Amino acid sequence: MEEKVILTGDRPTGPLHIGHYVGSLKKRVELQESGEYKQFVMIADLQALTDNADNPEKIRENIMEVMLDYLAVGLDPKKTTFLIQSQIPALYELPMYYSNLVTVARLQRNPTIKNEIKMRNFEKNLPVGFFTYPISQAADITAFKAKYVPVGIDQLPMLEQTREIVNSFNRIYKTDILVEPEAVLPDKEVCYRFVGTDGNTKMSKSLGNCIYLKDDEETIKKKIMGMYTDPNHIKVEDPGNTKDNPVFIYLEAFAKDEDFEKYLPEYKNLDELKAHYERGGLGDMKVKKFLNQVMQDILRPIRERREKYEKNKQEVFQMLIDGTNYSIEYTNKTLNEIKTSIGINYNDDIKFKNNYLGEESKNEKN
Repeated sequence: MEEKVILTGDRPTGPLHIGHYVGSLKKRVELQESGEYKQFVMIADLQALTDNADNPEKIRENIMEVMLDYLAVGLDPKKTTFLIQSQIPALYELPMYYSNLVTVARLQRNPTIKNEIKMRNFEKNLPVGFFTYPISQAADITAFKAKYVPVGIDQLPMLEQTREIVNSFNRIYKTDILVEPEAVLPDKEVCYRFVGTDGNTKMSKSLGNCIYLKDDEETIKKKIMGMYTDPNHIKVEDPGNTKDNPVFIYLEAFAKDEDFEKYLPEYKNLDELKAHYERGGLGDMKVKKFLNQVMQDILRPIRERREKYEKNKQEVFQMLIDGTNYSIEYTNKTLNEIKTSIGINYNDDIKFKNNYLGEESKNEKN
């Protein structure tokens, strides 16, 4: 029976935030606990270097931060394999082979890359490594023969490019060894691209609009109380907009009916709260206080697990070492299959060696 393999990961450019949690981390834990999948979770330091080449220390410092966040949300080294991208030889050899299957024009059309280039002001000084990011990502996914990739919606164009590379490779080299990946999206559409606390359409470390998984209780409260809401909802009696309101978007993502029973019993559910806000008569502070209670309940156990692991960093790093070593062996098998399919696995190609080594090679075969 074919293994159901999952690969996913994050760039170590800072601690992870609730956008990561609703966008992918929560789903990874659910898939892990289902027991149906072999899951690899990668700290993507090579990809982080594509726009941080002048500051590698930032990446080094955040490898442990990201790993602690993984463990804090409930990812378990007994059920999930953790690895560091740069330590896996296959992941920087495969992009060379795949780069011959992708045109510059195709990379330029990738919507995710176009948006990221604009966001980072790379229009005039675009690093080649950042431009070829989709090829690197395809190498990651295919090296593990991952069928399922938990992602946010902004990563769908990257996954589509991986499928194109897989199809091109299998067609050109007349093989079926590469697996077409499928995206695993969050259950709720509101979590596809999570907004920042400032109302920006994307939660981002660089924009400073994040609630981090490691934030303490007071920090979380301060960020929630300072959140952007509806600028036209000036007085309590004013009708308010819930659709583009980050406070209600967060409640859509996190609040459950039980939370209303516990903290806001005058409403049965979020629909009733929304209806009151939209017709007027409900103040922003009351809604924010409720959101704070909901978020504290979710983030408290995550923070406590993180603090526990933080006291045992040697043990945590050993998890990474063990997972990385296993991943090297695992991906080397795929790498050898790919080189054999292309016809460049010369050392293991008996027919090729016979042409040059004659009897010596035949004896080696025997």
